[in-house]
Amino acid sequence: MDTFHIAWYATGFRGDKVENALRDVTATCLRYGATEWSLHRSLDDRYKHLQIVHFENKLDFERWWGGREMIDFRVIASSWYQVPLLYVPHDLVGEGRITEHGDGAGNGVAAAESSTAA
Repeated sequence: MDTFHIAWYATGFRGDKVENALRDVTATCLRYGATEWSLHRSLDDRYKHLQIVHFENKLDFERWWGGREMIDFRVIASSWYQVPLLYVPHDLVGEGRITEHGDGAGNGVAAAESSTAA
């Protein structure tokens, strides 16, 4: 599984505009084989956004990144964010979470899971 992080930095007074547009366009990654996505906005710097998408392979990511939706987004919003714009692939090496309902064995606490790069 490949995880891609794309850091966006909005230009002056466009933080909300970038957030709304990114929320819409990021969801399109599911059409290209992504297994999940998330969009984060910094609490310290409201112009800073982090888009995270998970794909089984880089080719599917590249199909999405070079697909009609993302190209249109980058053209329409080109003055809303700073360049250069780079994506950075990551391997997921571990995760953990507390579940809302619990699994009966840990009072809602799920043990951290780790995975290794293939």
